[in-house]
Amino acid sequence: MKSCIVAITGASGSIYGIRLIEELLKSIDTVHLCISAQAFDNIKIETGIAWSAETASAIEKKIRHHFSADTISFHSDTNLAAPLSSGSYCNEGMFVVPCSMKTLSGIANGYASNLIERSADVTLKEGRPLILAPREMPLNAIHLENMLKLARLGVKIAPPIPAFYQKPQSVEDLIDFVIGKILDSAGIAHTLFQRWH
Repeated sequence: MKSCIVAITGASGSIYGIRLIEELLKSIDTVHLCISAQAFDNIKIETGIAWSAETASAIEKKIRHHFSADTISFHSDTNLAAPLSSGSYCNEGMFVVPCSMKTLSGIANGYASNLIERSADVTLKEGRPLILAPREMPLNAIHLENMLKLARLGVKIAPPIPAFYQKPQSVEDLIDFVIGKILDSAGIAHTLFQRWH
């Protein structure tokens, strides 16, 4: 893959998005990252990583430092003029990990009120792979209907639900299993967990 979009929204589980980026950087040229305003607080609370800053360029600098990679481009979720908001900007697909129910609803209903929702809308209209990792429980009928609507449009719904047949020894093992399944959904090779055999 040459490039892809990763969005981290305000749902719990920001570590999944961060771990996904670490793996994607091994196999693709460029990651375009968009983080919702609410997600910055969750990232700090759940991981201790403080990426918020006054400008998008300052955030991008912190993110590139964290991953030791200059192949990450950060885009503010309020910047609807970003290249990601246009179908003419080529990429190989989009991941929303984790995906809040608000973002899920916005995507399912074509609301496109921010760059994450608009990028997902563009990904859908251009027929590119879109993978969502919805993080909520229990799920109500509205959540399920939105997921079903998107699944019928070809969106991969990949909730971050770990398995235990590989006998995980740590939280990291559980995270790696989920990220491995998300990468499987996109057809990206990895060695994050031992497969059932």
